[in-house]
Parts: sequence; C-alpha cells; structure tokens
Amino acid sequence: MNLIPDIPAKAFSFSAVVVGYLLIDDLTANEQNALGNWLMLTAQVLCTNAFYKQVQAERRDQKGTFYHMTNEQNIEMLKKMVHALNQEIENLKTKH
Repeated sequence: MNLIPDIPAKAFSFSAVVVGYLLIDDLTANEQNALGNWLMLTAQVLCTNAFYKQVQAERRDQKGTFYHMTNEQNIEMLKKMVHALNQEIENLKTKH
C-alpha cells in the first residue's frame, strides 16, 4: 500500500494544515474535538508500531538473529500489563 505521496516534506506537512483548515468550517467544536482525538490516536498507533519495528531491527542487528518471545512469555507480559492497568483504574476510583 502506497498512501504517502512522493512530494517534498514541507508540501506534505502543509497539506495537513490545509486539510485541517478546510474541516474547521464544516464541523462543530465537538466534532472537531472528536475527529482531532481520533486522528491523534491513529498517529500514535502508527508511531508506536514504527518505533517497535525499529527496536526489532536493532535487536536483529545486534544479535544476528531475531528476538522472539514465546507464547507463554507474551501471555505473561500481557497479564502484567492488565494487572498494572487494573491497579491504575482502582487508584483512580479511590481518588474520586
């Protein structure tokens, strides 16, 4: 998939400004906020994925082989993440 046009970086960045200004007139403040948050989340997913691919490539270069976690290690890591998120939720509940 080739979604990114082959244009100079400044023109690519400016196109985002133009699209943003074009959307302002057609959306309410709440719609602008919702769309802006959705776009930021989408951008964060892309950035996170790209960064992790860089980390994987770095590990591969340093070790000569690709680093893989076993399914059991993945499950254990996810359990730890869920536990940490649940703790944060409980902390937020007790503060209110």
